Amino acid sequence: MSDFHIFVIRAILAIVFAVVLARVFYPGAQIIYIAGLAIILAGLAYLAEYLRQRKK
Repeated sequence: MSDFHIFVIRAILAIVFAVVLARVFYPGAQIIYIAGLAIILAGLAYLAEYLRQRKK
């Protein structure tokens, strides 16, 4: 899989999880906060990959 495909998958999953988390814990959240949460989640996925690769 190319890096672009991995990015798209992570972005879609981050958006889905951000919407679910925001609607469960803060139903009145605006779209900008959900987008910010999605960006944070995607960034954490890349951070986890970096930390996992560093240990090898």
